[in-house]
Amino acid sequence: MNIGRRRLLTAGITTACVGAALGAALWIGGTQQESNNGQTGRQEAVAERGRTVMPFDLEETTHHFTPNETGGIQDVVADQPDDEKQIALIRTHLKQEAKAFGQGDFGDPAQIHGDSMPGLTALQDGYERIEVRYRERSDGATLTYTTDEPALVDALHDWFKAQLSDHGDHAETGH
Repeated sequence: MNIGRRRLLTAGITTACVGAALGAALWIGGTQQESNNGQTGRQEAVAERGRTVMPFDLEETTHHFTPNETGGIQDVVADQPDDEKQIALIRTHLKQEAKAFGQGDFGDPAQIHGDSMPGLTALQDGYERIEVRYRERSDGATLTYTTDEPALVDALHDWFKAQLSDHGDHAETGH
């Protein structure tokens, strides 16, 4: 290979590497900067990915995450308690998630929040030692996560915190 072609190839590789690093920096930086609607870039990206996984409208529903001594409670409720469409969609989705989580399938949260989501790997590895119960409520549905292993309780709490952060205005800490 002649020197000119080698320099051109080196310049191209360098440009590609710099571009990839810049893209990553912008993604990470964008996660912290707020957009015009008050959401961070990461929250907007999570909401967009969430629309492909969750059938209900994030703008018309709220997630509540309540950590407790044995795991935690996740409620998803319609913002309008008489919104039968959103309530039905919430119930269908959470029934499916309860079944999937009980089988160690946390693919939906991974798709929305990323494979490196805090707590996710521990939950996938320890799913057989976590009981996931589904229950309907008048305005949506509830998943209750119970385990007697402190490390899995911690993983559930980390997982809840990550969802609270990532969902922004679409999520709240429960009471």
